[in-house]
Amino acid sequence: MGKKTEKSLVPAEKKDGTAPKNGKLTIYEYEQKYVKRQNVRGAKFVLRLIAAVIGVFLFAVLALISLDVYKINEYVGYGVAGVCLLLYIFVFIVPLCKIMKSDYFITNVNGFTAREAQRHNKKLRHDIADKIIDLTARVEGVGWYDSRVVGELAVASKTGDEEGLRKSLTELYEGSVKKSAKDLIFKSSLKSATYSMVSQAAKIDAALIVVVNVQLIKDLIFLYGFRPSDAKLVKIFGRVLTNSLTAYGLGSMNVGNTVVKTMGEAVRDIPILGSAIATIVDSSVQGLVNATLTTVIGYQTIKYLNKEYKLQDILDGVDVSETPVELEQACSELEAQLKKKKKFAPAAAV
Repeated sequence: MGKKTEKSLVPAEKKDGTAPKNGKLTIYEYEQKYVKRQNVRGAKFVLRLIAAVIGVFLFAVLALISLDVYKINEYVGYGVAGVCLLLYIFVFIVPLCKIMKSDYFITNVNGFTAREAQRHNKKLRHDIADKIIDLTARVEGVGWYDSRVVGELAVASKTGDEEGLRKSLTELYEGSVKKSAKDLIFKSSLKSATYSMVSQAAKIDAALIVVVNVQLIKDLIFLYGFRPSDAKLVKIFGRVLTNSLTAYGLGSMNVGNTVVKTMGEAVRDIPILGSAIATIVDSSVQGLVNATLTTVIGYQTIKYLNKEYKLQDILDGVDVSETPVELEQACSELEAQLKKKKKFAPAAAV
C-alpha cells in the first residue's frame, strides 16, 4: 500500500517571496522565514551612540576649522566659530532629529506582537498616503510622485479601499519614487564631488561628507514617508561615520605628489607644472571617492526602505489567528512535556 502523503498547509511562495493570493502564511511561517532575533533596546542604544559619535566628530572638525582661522585673525575666527555653530545646528542636529522622529514599519515580529504590528503598519500606510496626497496638492511642480497614481491613491484613501491604497503605494515606490530617489542620490553625490574638489582640505572634506550624507538620508526618508528600523539605521549611520573618516584620511594624503614623483624627469625641471598636476590629481581622487561613498549611502538607504516596505506587505497578509489544529497541537505538546517532567521528578520526602 502506497505511503500517504500529507498535504502541506504552507502555501507555495512566489519567486519574489510574497505569499500567493489564494492562501496566507501563518505567523509561524512568517517568523521562520523573515524574522531575525535582535535586541530592540540594544539597537536603539547603539543607534543613538553612533549618532552621538558622528555629532562629536563633526563638532570637533568644525572647531578645528574655527581654530585655524582664529590663528590667522582673532575676530574673524570668532565669526567663523559662530557660523560653524549655526551650521552644526541647522545642517546636522535638525536633519538628525527629523530622521529619528520619523516612523517606521514594524516587521521583526512574533506571534505575540504580530497583530499590534499589523495595526501600526496599517496606520503608517495611511499616514504616508495622506502626506503624499497633501504634498502633491500643495507644492506645485514637486515632481516626485506620478500624479495619476496619486489620484488613484487619493480615491482609495477616501473610500477606505485598503487593497487599492496598498496597490497605489506599491506602484509609486516601484515607479516615480524610485526614479526620484535616484535623482536625489545623483545630486548629492555630485555635491560631494564638487565640494571636495573645491575645498582641498581634509577637515572640510570630512565635515561636508557628514552633512551631505545626513541630508541625503533625511531627504530619502521624506520622499518615502517612513524611515528604516533602528537596526538598519545603525548600519547606515555606521557607514556615514566610516565615510567621514575615510574622507578625512584621504584629504590628509598627498596623492598627487606621489603621482608626480613617479613621473621623474618629466616634471623635475618644471616645478609649477608638477604642483599643478598634484593639485588636479588630489582633487579628482578626493571628489571621485567622496561621491562614490555618498552614492553607497543613498542606495543602502533605499535598499532597506524597499525591503521593509515589502516585508510589511507580506506581514499584512499573514494569518495571526490560531487554528483549532494548531491549538490542539500546542496543548498536546504541553501535556507531553508535563508528563515527562512528572515521570522523572524525585519522589516527595515523607
